[in-house]
Amino acid sequence: MGGASGEERAAMAEPGKGSMKEQRYDRQLRLWGDHGQEALESAHVCVINATATGTEILKNLVLPGIGSFTIVDGNRVSGEDVGNNFFLQKKHIGKNRAQSATELLQELNNDVSGNYVEENPEVLLDNNPSFFNRFNLVVATQLSESMLLRLAELLWNSNIPLLVCRTYGLVGYMRVIIKEHTVVESHPDNKLEDLRLDKQFPELREHIQSYDLDHMDRKDHSHTPWIVIVAKYLTKWLNEKNEQFPKSYKEKEAFRQLIRQGILKNENGAPEDEENFEEAIKNVNTALNTTEIPKGIEEIFNDDCCIKLTEQSPSFWILARAVKEFVANEGQGSLPVRGSIPDMIADSSKFIELQNVYREKAKKDIAAVGNHAAKLLQSLGKAPESISERELKLLCSNAAFLRVVRCRSLAEEYSLNTFNKDEIISHMDNPDSEIVLYLMLRAVDRFYKQYGRYPGVCNYQVEDDIGKLKSCLAGFLQEHGLSVVVKDDYVQEFCRYGAAEPHPIAALVGGAAAQEVIKVITGQFVIFNNTYIYSGMSQTSATFQL
Repeated sequence: MGGASGEERAAMAEPGKGSMKEQRYDRQLRLWGDHGQEALESAHVCVINATATGTEILKNLVLPGIGSFTIVDGNRVSGEDVGNNFFLQKKHIGKNRAQSATELLQELNNDVSGNYVEENPEVLLDNNPSFFNRFNLVVATQLSESMLLRLAELLWNSNIPLLVCRTYGLVGYMRVIIKEHTVVESHPDNKLEDLRLDKQFPELREHIQSYDLDHMDRKDHSHTPWIVIVAKYLTKWLNEKNEQFPKSYKEKEAFRQLIRQGILKNENGAPEDEENFEEAIKNVNTALNTTEIPKGIEEIFNDDCCIKLTEQSPSFWILARAVKEFVANEGQGSLPVRGSIPDMIADSSKFIELQNVYREKAKKDIAAVGNHAAKLLQSLGKAPESISERELKLLCSNAAFLRVVRCRSLAEEYSLNTFNKDEIISHMDNPDSEIVLYLMLRAVDRFYKQYGRYPGVCNYQVEDDIGKLKSCLAGFLQEHGLSVVVKDDYVQEFCRYGAAEPHPIAALVGGAAAQEVIKVITGQFVIFNNTYIYSGMSQTSATFQL
């Protein structure tokens, strides 16, 4: 992803237009940045079926500015649709559902291009399977099992991500199907600072040595950055303790006490109010983080995709390999320096000087990784500009947080030889685990296959269907060698649902699904792997690797 597109630059050149766009998308730009927004605006997503779930997903993609969407739906709008779908009205009854929903969804955002295909997805799959290859991602809602398996196989072979979404009574279900999804900006919640006080690079060591805390005036002493204070007292500690780092709680407390002794005293011998020293004491744990390569990054370095590069290798793997080579050479066993430091109490000049030490080292490391990447590109016969400066910088500054998600195919999940029996059994210790809802969804699909309808669709069928659904569930469990017990309450509940799609559950699934779509498109944040189930009865949710 390069800089702003030509159209964006033109828009920004028009007075007010660019700033209007920035104002409209301000909150999300803070989340995924202008490069994330750019990826979103150039994406084309296909949604199969304009059901309540389908239109809720689209609403949450149209509002943040997805480039374009196409709805595939051959159904006519029914009274039931109007009752649970905010994007269909009474006047639409009898008209095509895809067209009617597209008209109303378009009103949410003029920047988004909406399209529709008035065709049954199954017919489209038979007559024109390559139709689906034009999309960045396909979302399938409320599809039958047989249709879903066919679509999933087609998209799996074409390397196109598929998100399956379903609302069934008070149950929400999502399944991500993607061969490999690489994430550079995973935005971890508890990101540790990269200060390198345990492995100080020469420029940092030199900068810290330039401070003399014992011969400073009061003003300078109370405005020295806490990183420098911790580093100074760490040197003192290491000299006294035979180079042993403070590791245990007791040692860290003793180290805090050592820093506390450095606070200046007033004429009465009472400690001065030096906030920077208090900040240093408070940040001892942060400062004493050991500089090491996270286990997940080691796994990426040892991945076949990183070791055996080919001409087809995506830039992620080429850059990961370049970082690996940097670690083995210039990095001396460490990742590139991130180049950022937290805010702190210090005067501006001292803070900026320290910040620049880290920034310059980060630039140097990026250049070194860039050299490794250039050599790799050359050896693969790829153009040096096939990896942009922006990609290089982004990956280096996030080198500790890279993630690779590989999902199983739907065929693997549904095959008797490869389905994940252990995952199901391990969660059945709790008879009310959300995994029970998964088993029930599989049972209602079996019911549909057998009877051509879902259980309890009409009120008079509910009682009769309880026995039928129970035997479908028993058949499924037996076939899959699952000696687990599902309470009768769940069978009755699923018959009462009558395959209804209540709007509150559809809205929840729509919000969660749109988030996953945005994660896949922007390559930011981490998608779940691979099944998500929401229970409206207990208002809980869980993810499973099925």
